[in-house]
Amino acid sequence: MTAIADLGTTRSTCTASDFQQVTMSRALNLALQDALAGDDRVHLLGEDIGTLGGVFRVTDGLAATFGDSRVTDTPLAEAGILGTAVGMAMYGLRPVVEMQFDAFAYPAFEQLVSHVAKMRNRTRGALPMPLTIRIPYGGGIGGVEHHSDASEAYYTHTPGLHVVTPATAADAYGLLRAAIASDDPVVFLEPKGLYWSKGEIDRSAALPRLGEAVVRRTGPSATLITYGPSLPVCLEAAEAAQAEGWHLEVVDLRSLVPFDDAGVCASVRRTGRAVVVHEAQGFSGFGAEVAARVSERCFHHLEAPVLRVTGFDIPYPPPMLERYHLPDVDRILDTVARLQWEDSTQGGTT
Repeated sequence: MTAIADLGTTRSTCTASDFQQVTMSRALNLALQDALAGDDRVHLLGEDIGTLGGVFRVTDGLAATFGDSRVTDTPLAEAGILGTAVGMAMYGLRPVVEMQFDAFAYPAFEQLVSHVAKMRNRTRGALPMPLTIRIPYGGGIGGVEHHSDASEAYYTHTPGLHVVTPATAADAYGLLRAAIASDDPVVFLEPKGLYWSKGEIDRSAALPRLGEAVVRRTGPSATLITYGPSLPVCLEAAEAAQAEGWHLEVVDLRSLVPFDDAGVCASVRRTGRAVVVHEAQGFSGFGAEVAARVSERCFHHLEAPVLRVTGFDIPYPPPMLERYHLPDVDRILDTVARLQWEDSTQGGTT
């Protein structure tokens, strides 16, 4: 993995009001707007991102402001879109690609694995790949199976890619700006179920570093490790857990690759117990990697095995059944109860 760019002192050059209460969708729109305004090498490509503003309106108004040469509607050909972006990045531009839905990105997977992820290594670092691939992912919107995948494990398993997923409006803005500024390719996973959640952003703040988790809530009883669309349900579970006398710490990974071993393990060593929560299916899911890393690094601090709460090992269910598929407060609290009371030799996924 190539070194992470030092983005800690990079600041927005926008002149609008710095502090704003916005939806995550709007935060992403502002991040793209400021990136386009601040660097003429930034170009947006995707299906219906121009006149329509994208399926989720994340690029709304940008084509009118910057023109269709900077915000370009493409044919319905994901492999072609990403292949074009690879060439643009090789020639010094900073393309930002939008894939309409998670499962729609799969036709471009060969380009991603064979070229995007390998180019910088193949050229011994001589040829950067400053390319950001935005992918709406996850459930919670009543979508059908090709519109609700949690596909993060495909990307985290591919050496050469950074993989980032925000859970708040502030991180949506900051992490997207940081991704576009990076000389490494970044798969930027946007939890579509949180597009309409609101939060405050500061467009003048220093950009976050890729690879740093944050503690969203402190507590000594156990650590919930999560990211993206599962953060709100973990915070809700932590609030409900107080009725049982459990005070749960909630860690938001934000960056899946690079992974913040130090930050995650510091939390688990404080609490002695950990549960990993994500929407994707459990078998070979990203939570398995998190559980393995925590077990290896925190073994002598653990009071119980690391457990997981995940989606089931099935294709994404029909909309009326997704509430049974996605992790919820009850499943999380049941798993925390196992950490507290069951025989410590038991483990697994719930």
